[in-house]
Amino acid sequence: MRKSTLAIVLLVILANLLVWAAFNRPARPVTYTGLINGVSFSPYQKGQDPYKKIYPKAEQIDQDLALLEGWAGEVRTYSSADGLEVIPSLARARGLKVTAGAWLDRRPENNQREIANLIANANRYDNVGRVIVGNEAVLRGDLSTRQMAEYLREVRASVGVPVSTAEPWHVWLKYPELAEEVDFITIHLLPYWEGIAEKDALKWAMESYRRVQLAFPHKPILIGEIGWPSGGIRQEKANPSLTGQARFIREFLNVAAAQGLDYFIMEAFDQSWKRKAEGLAGVHWGLFDVDRRPKFSMTGEVLEVRYWVLQPLLATLLALGPMAIFLRQWNNLRRRGRLFYAALLQGAASLLIWSAALPLVSDMTLAGLIVWGLLLPAQAALLLVVLTSGLEMTEVLWVDKWKRHFRPLPPSRYQKLPKVSIHLAIHNEPPELVKQTLDGLARLDYPDFEVLVLDNNTVKDEVWQPVEEYCRKLGPRFRFFHLANWPGFKAGALNFGLTQTDPEAQVIGVIDADYVVHSSWLRSLVPYFEKPEVGFVQAPQDNREWSGDLFKTMINWEYNGFFEIGMVHRNERNAIIQHGTMTLVRREALQGQGGWSEWCICEDAELGMRLFAKGYEAVYVNFNFGDGITPFTFAGYKGQRFRWTYGAIQILRRHWRWLLPGNPSGLSAGQKFHFATGWFPWFADAFHLLFTFAGIFWTIGLLAAPKYFEFPLAPFIVPTLGLFLFKVSHALVLYRARVNCTFWQSVGAAIAGMGLTHVIARAVFKGLFYKNEPFLRTPKGENQPALFKGFLMAWEEWQICALLWLSAGATWWRFGLGSPEALLWGVLLLVQSLPYGAALLTSMANCMPTAHLRVARWLTLARRSSLGLLRLRWLGARRPSAG
Repeated sequence: MRKSTLAIVLLVILANLLVWAAFNRPARPVTYTGLINGVSFSPYQKGQDPYKKIYPKAEQIDQDLALLEGWAGEVRTYSSADGLEVIPSLARARGLKVTAGAWLDRRPENNQREIANLIANANRYDNVGRVIVGNEAVLRGDLSTRQMAEYLREVRASVGVPVSTAEPWHVWLKYPELAEEVDFITIHLLPYWEGIAEKDALKWAMESYRRVQLAFPHKPILIGEIGWPSGGIRQEKANPSLTGQARFIREFLNVAAAQGLDYFIMEAFDQSWKRKAEGLAGVHWGLFDVDRRPKFSMTGEVLEVRYWVLQPLLATLLALGPMAIFLRQWNNLRRRGRLFYAALLQGAASLLIWSAALPLVSDMTLAGLIVWGLLLPAQAALLLVVLTSGLEMTEVLWVDKWKRHFRPLPPSRYQKLPKVSIHLAIHNEPPELVKQTLDGLARLDYPDFEVLVLDNNTVKDEVWQPVEEYCRKLGPRFRFFHLANWPGFKAGALNFGLTQTDPEAQVIGVIDADYVVHSSWLRSLVPYFEKPEVGFVQAPQDNREWSGDLFKTMINWEYNGFFEIGMVHRNERNAIIQHGTMTLVRREALQGQGGWSEWCICEDAELGMRLFAKGYEAVYVNFNFGDGITPFTFAGYKGQRFRWTYGAIQILRRHWRWLLPGNPSGLSAGQKFHFATGWFPWFADAFHLLFTFAGIFWTIGLLAAPKYFEFPLAPFIVPTLGLFLFKVSHALVLYRARVNCTFWQSVGAAIAGMGLTHVIARAVFKGLFYKNEPFLRTPKGENQPALFKGFLMAWEEWQICALLWLSAGATWWRFGLGSPEALLWGVLLLVQSLPYGAALLTSMANCMPTAHLRVARWLTLARRSSLGLLRLRWLGARRPSAG
């Protein structure tokens, strides 16, 4: 391995580890070395649940108390029944004080049982220093303040220790009469449930404490619950985390010690049964996890993910193999290109490992797990698309020298040029358009060629007969055939043409009905057939009559990008797409493969694949030898792309086995790679449609049933947004590097291409589930549509766009912009809407072809007016005063 290659590998690995380390820096909260005053104590173990009447045993309770011995001075209980009444006795043996509680709800018989046990324990055990009757019963609405007062009076009359009830701080302020019934006030200060950011949580808690203290200056105040969850879902600005919990607890303990506060930390042990009532966050309030392991120390650093280093190591191992293959095989790249793509491989591996590990490092609901299970493979597929696009970008931007670069050949050194038979398949084309094409062919500077005009199923005589007459005028080189009721669409007509071809012809040329070729086309390209391994020679398509028309300009440059970027890239591995105009095919190879495939509506691309499988080479000469006409309408543009996509899926369904590694199909590894990955973006568009409707459905669930639906995890949303930005920047960067257009023309091309997302998705699904679709001819001469027709041409797209915008707005209205999850989800919905909005913009550009010129004039006038005004002000400032 070369030193530079080794340096790149080491640099990427080091950068990867540093990025992971930066996102996993340990927290360093203040240290606390004293005894904790008290902790809330629920001794339920994993699998135990009071809702299911599965209660802890006495020995399990004692084991929990043993963990707290010497660590906390007191425990607070919430119930005095169902086996929990033994806590005071067990705690006394461990030297722990107890603030005993009774759980009150809407069941009078349960309340009496709890109170009876509470009174008995308070009178029996001297370590019960006070009692709390009910926990948030008024807040829940289980008891009124009058009912609570009656229970408090009953207990106060029966015990010799102070009595209180526990409620959040604001309930005491709302019902000040409740304070008259207690010996001390027990307040809950839980900033997470109030949606307070962790950095402001302690300040908020102390301010709330002071408010209650000022309202009841003569009553002792006990903080019955205070804490922060180590996991769960963000609550407005409150983001639960282990480091946040450690920071909040440590800081509060220091403040409490300095101010002499009476408190219970919420809580000793994680309680998995609380998920039903409190969601994910309810499970994570403990200082110990559900397995009774301390979550963090009261001194030293705190790590959010204890074993995070395993993730970058796994990511490094995952990326190392592909990185080594890339650096060994792509040795014709500049160093920065090798470094860029190696880093991209490593980044993709890290993102995949990070997403895959989410269930291991965070708690997830069943709905969250389902979403994770669906999004993880989708994310892997999107990363594959990014890697293939990134490879294209790397080669195009940083190749040292193209290995297969072909130019137009000078014909002088060739003794004899072979005869060429040019086949022009037409169907219902405007006669004047075809005549322009025929005139271009008549001007060809080539010694020996013929032209076969194959009219395929044109019904009206007044459309095809003028073309026939024009062929007669052009002379014997031009032969016309009218094929009525002919099967096989364009491929069928071309196959008929093969039967009528001059026996001397060695090369078959095919062009579209609107294509006007340059006179040097055949003379510059046919000599490549001197090499017997060349099966076909391909030149790019170009267009005319687009300048000044906004819509045509956009789609012209969108087409141009494929020929200047994608075809050049594919040509490096002899894997170009053969397209049905400006193509020259060796007749022997074409007939040896049985001609054009009539089962496929993209017979040109399918033929090219078969020729590659037989070992033929292709030559791509990136030089324009003619120009055609772009579709006149957005509907025609969409129909053309639907045909191309549907045909590609037909090819994939027929030949997918050829693309499998190890399959002896005759295709090289590079050809298999390009034919497989070349269709990835179209499948990505299909996934986009699926996720669009899934996003709308999920938004409805979030709005209508938030108990069962949660926001998808940010680690999936943020990368999805990042992947979209990469896709856009990839297109714009490559256009600036390879396509001879302005920045705004490249933006217009990107909008036009994005606007095809929906029709491509529909074509993919049609191709997967329907075997045959009718051949769709690209219309070339429709009249410009009215504005209303512009909306109709993007009918489905703008409705989906409106639904996504409505979903985003409803999410922000319901959950507020203060919720990062809601904000991210809304942004994702808006990003998902961009392709549908792009379709509407492209359709509107079709309806207003000179809108950009009017806008440019307005901007120019506005700029001139502004400059004129500034000049007048300047002159006014220079005018001498009258005095």
